[in-house]
Amino acid sequence: MSELLTISEVAHQLRVEYATVRRWINQGTLEAVRLDEEGERQGYRIKRETLDRVLNHQQPN
Repeated sequence: MSELLTISEVAHQLRVEYATVRRWINQGTLEAVRLDEEGERQGYRIKRETLDRVLNHQQPN
Protein backbone atom coordinates (compact mmCIF):
# COMPACT_ATOMS: atom_id res chain seq x y z
CA MET A 1 0.00 0.00 0.00
CA SER A 2 1.27 3.44 -0.92
CA GLU A 3 1.98 6.17 1.60
CA LEU A 4 -0.66 8.91 1.53
CA LEU A 5 0.41 12.55 1.83
CA THR A 6 -1.59 15.61 2.82
CA ILE A 7 -2.05 18.57 0.52
CA SER A 8 0.26 20.59 2.77
CA GLU A 9 3.01 17.98 2.54
CA VAL A 10 2.76 17.89 -1.25
CA ALA A 11 2.73 21.69 -1.49
CA HIS A 12 5.89 21.83 0.62
CA GLN A 13 7.67 19.21 -1.51
CA LEU A 14 6.68 20.93 -4.77
CA ARG A 15 7.41 24.40 -3.34
CA VAL A 16 3.97 25.75 -4.25
CA GLU A 17 1.05 27.13 -2.26
CA TYR A 18 -1.58 24.90 -0.66
CA ALA A 19 -4.21 26.49 -2.91
CA THR A 20 -2.22 25.53 -6.01
CA VAL A 21 -2.21 21.84 -5.09
CA ARG A 22 -5.92 21.99 -4.28
CA ARG A 23 -6.62 23.65 -7.65
CA TRP A 24 -4.60 20.96 -9.47
CA ILE A 25 -6.68 18.29 -7.73
CA ASN A 26 -9.96 20.02 -8.60
CA GLN A 27 -8.84 20.43 -12.24
CA GLY A 28 -7.83 16.77 -12.46
CA THR A 29 -4.18 17.70 -13.06
CA LEU A 30 -3.03 15.91 -9.90
CA GLU A 31 -4.53 12.57 -8.95
CA ALA A 32 -5.75 12.38 -5.35
CA VAL A 33 -7.74 10.08 -3.09
CA ARG A 34 -10.88 11.67 -1.67
CA LEU A 35 -11.51 10.98 2.01
CA ASP A 36 -14.96 10.42 3.42
CA GLU A 37 -15.04 13.31 5.90
CA GLU A 38 -17.85 15.44 7.13
CA GLY A 39 -17.38 19.16 7.06
CA GLU A 40 -17.16 22.12 4.73
CA ARG A 41 -14.03 21.08 2.84
CA GLN A 42 -13.47 17.73 1.20
CA GLY A 43 -10.34 15.97 2.45
CA TYR A 44 -7.79 14.63 -0.02
CA ARG A 45 -4.58 12.63 0.12
CA ILE A 46 -2.01 12.19 -2.61
CA LYS A 47 -0.21 8.89 -3.10
CA ARG A 48 3.57 9.02 -2.65
CA GLU A 49 4.04 7.40 -6.08
CA THR A 50 1.93 10.15 -7.70
CA LEU A 51 4.16 12.81 -6.13
CA ASP A 52 7.28 10.87 -7.19
CA ARG A 53 6.04 10.83 -10.81
CA VAL A 54 5.49 14.60 -10.70
CA LEU A 55 8.92 15.20 -9.18
CA ASN A 56 10.65 12.94 -11.72
CA HIS A 57 8.87 14.68 -14.58
CA GLN A 58 10.03 18.11 -13.39
CA GLN A 59 13.72 17.25 -13.16
CA PRO A 60 15.86 18.37 -16.10
CA ASN A 61 17.46 15.62 -18.22
